Amino acid sequence: MSNIIFELVDKTGRKIILTKERWAHIRQKHGLVENPEEIQQTLTNPIKTFFIEEKNKAYFYKYFKHKKHKSKFLKVIVKYINNQGYVKSAYFTRSIK
Repeated sequence: MSNIIFELVDKTGRKIILTKERWAHIRQKHGLVENPEEIQQTLTNPIKTFFIEEKNKAYFYKYFKHKKHKSKFLKVIVKYINNQGYVKSAYFTRSIK
């Protein structure tokens, strides 16, 4: 049985993976993220992306106007190891930081 929920390619051509373990963390700690598709949408069509090269991290943001809570920007944190990305966390925030 696979430990992977999804695998996709980001705008820079690098593969990003969301594992079941990370999805469980996101659901437990950041319950406003309702489904993995929100994370996929953010990774494939972000409104803003920040790359922190020295930490091999990237932050992807997407605005979800239909959300009923005040925090409407989904921030997805990706850690790159050997040029492959792993979703570390995802949560809603009120602004792009």
